[in-house]
Amino acid sequence: MTQTYQLFIDGKWRAGASGETMPAVNPYNQEVHARISVAAPGDVADAVEAARRAAPAWGRSLPGARAKLLNRLADLIEGDAERLALLETTDNGKVIRETSNQMGYAARLFRYYASWADKVTGDVVPLDVADTAGLVLHEPFGVVACITAWNSPVAILCNTMPAALAAGNCVIAKPSEHASVTTLEIARLAEKAGFPAGVFQVVTGAGDTGAALTSDPRIDKISFTGSPGIGRAIAAAGAANLKPVCLELGGKSPNIVFEDCDFDRALIGALAGIFGATGQTCIAGSRLLVQRGIYDRMVEGLATRAAQIVMGDPRLAATEMGTAANEPQFNKILSFIDAARSDGARLVAGGARADGPGLEKGFFVQPTIFADVRNDMMVAREEVFGPVLSIIPFDDEDEAVSIANDTAYGLASGVWSQNIDRCMRLMRAVKSGVVWVNTYRQAAPQVPFGGMKDSGYGRVRGAAGIMEWLQTKTVFIDYSGDRRDPFSMKF
Repeated sequence: MTQTYQLFIDGKWRAGASGETMPAVNPYNQEVHARISVAAPGDVADAVEAARRAAPAWGRSLPGARAKLLNRLADLIEGDAERLALLETTDNGKVIRETSNQMGYAARLFRYYASWADKVTGDVVPLDVADTAGLVLHEPFGVVACITAWNSPVAILCNTMPAALAAGNCVIAKPSEHASVTTLEIARLAEKAGFPAGVFQVVTGAGDTGAALTSDPRIDKISFTGSPGIGRAIAAAGAANLKPVCLELGGKSPNIVFEDCDFDRALIGALAGIFGATGQTCIAGSRLLVQRGIYDRMVEGLATRAAQIVMGDPRLAATEMGTAANEPQFNKILSFIDAARSDGARLVAGGARADGPGLEKGFFVQPTIFADVRNDMMVAREEVFGPVLSIIPFDDEDEAVSIANDTAYGLASGVWSQNIDRCMRLMRAVKSGVVWVNTYRQAAPQVPFGGMKDSGYGRVRGAAGIMEWLQTKTVFIDYSGDRRDPFSMKF
């Protein structure tokens, strides 16, 4: 029986006011595995009102009490990780190995920020005035909106939700209409953990639901993960109400391989960088820059290995690459492949919809590699968000940096070399928020993550991740006992 998920507003589950639902479609077999309530503008307004009622008490709650709830939710996620991973794989086609890892990482993020709850300290600042104390305090914004993407719903939610809650904010989450189930399941676990009504809520729907949320002037801050186009619209909505926005947008990440690299490690890193998560990740190493001395060998090695990638039911442990997450994305990926052919890129692997036993109904795209790509081709300029690799040759270090930075994006990059001097130069020269050296796609809760240029602004994870959800307040305390005229003070 197909399950229907309702909205989670003010600590209660309820259908949307319109009664409308949308299907959750398994991209592997096209079966509707759930139905999701659609939040009308009035439902969104109710969620915001509930959060505003809850915000004062939650913001004043003891840090240890917030930490206890965050740790309890981490335990519940960890205990339910197998079921959550299966639901997410069913919802967006990502292989079970990856979604399982992400559930464990989500619990880790909750524990990490639980430990931060009682460590947000202020400062006492020496001033130029006698007998006056200067205090700097950090306070929560109040009510924040977290809008997430379909490629990794729980992982992306947990980049922001635990930090925002630990800081004392109330959170309203709006997942993608293409993958909403696991966010609603996190709400069930938050309810079970005992979070007060209105502190964490979920409203579901498409663009209209998101617009109702981001345009509400009672929202104090907005976080969005997704495409630059929608990011610009959300930034504009925040600006209209003078609300700050944190954006984690797309990427066209250069993965730079020098002749002096450990070749086998670099080859594996290049494969994982683009075909992990079916390439549907903002950090995908979609532009592989290879020095000419090893260029032909690398192209041949990658083409051979790409043809060996096992595709199939993403719920099975043996499957190495799953489906495109939804039909619009599937069609978009194929259109980029066609454009690369038209632009003259040399196809060396894949290049079409994948077929074969068990693949008939799924949105499968062959692991695709184009060689001899120029950096001005569409496939090298725009984010494909799929299993499509562009290999670009270069001669020397200066050319590699020039090609790497010749992009509107600046989210991630990789450098493969055994020359430590070169690695140190490259990590500073390449303009991206994350640089991996002799590795790729590593993540850690302790360090910040975010982009430059069109890849957005603001940071998640690490100390920066909780400070993103706090605003500073300065307090002056005159304890002199004098009746000084403040207007006579010299500056």
